[in-house]
Amino acid sequence: MLKTKIRELRMERHMEQSELARLVDVRRETIGRLERGQYNPSLKLAMDIAKVFHTTVEDIFVFTEEPETKGRA
Repeated sequence: MLKTKIRELRMERHMEQSELARLVDVRRETIGRLERGQYNPSLKLAMDIAKVFHTTVEDIFVFTEEPETKGRA
């Protein structure tokens, strides 16, 4: 599962989703989906977002193991 700090970073800078979307050339909905963990960004998009926040991709995006579902073989 992908977790991000995008929302946290945006809020610290009083930035709207639409402003970040414009800066990285995607739709506002894409930023919302990233923040909710519903979308995995391309490497280019991840790097563009990191550049906006003057940090690294690793500081923004964290991949975690999904817990095993009971009953799965």
